[in-house]
Amino acid sequence: QVQLVESGGGLVQAGGSLRLSCEASGRHFYTYNLGWFRQAPGKEREFVAAISWRGGSTDYADSVKGRFTISRDNAKSTVDLQMNSLNSEDTAVYICAASRPFSAWPQQKTEFTNWGQGTQVTVSS
Repeated sequence: QVQLVESGGGLVQAGGSLRLSCEASGRHFYTYNLGWFRQAPGKEREFVAAISWRGGSTDYADSVKGRFTISRDNAKSTVDLQMNSLNSEDTAVYICAASRPFSAWPQQKTEFTNWGQGTQVTVSS
């Protein structure tokens, strides 16, 4: 089991950038595939990005490809989401997630088992 805490959210103007970070506590962080999801008011939670436990593979939603970058630092037990060229449709609570240890890749979006509380990102137009 791993506990996840997000930080870095805030208010940004359209076209701007934000960097989210998720810090994990618990053992064997390096064995988890990690992901970011988001949930806007009145909408279902949607997948944003994921990175494999080996760190060599990434996956992105079409809506963020070319604008967002996911990365991890196993030594620090963190996973970051760099978000550029933000627009109003990116406004949401962003939630960090982790899989079971040594999960297969590509990670099934419905099989993340550990979730953070989320951090609010608001993009003003």
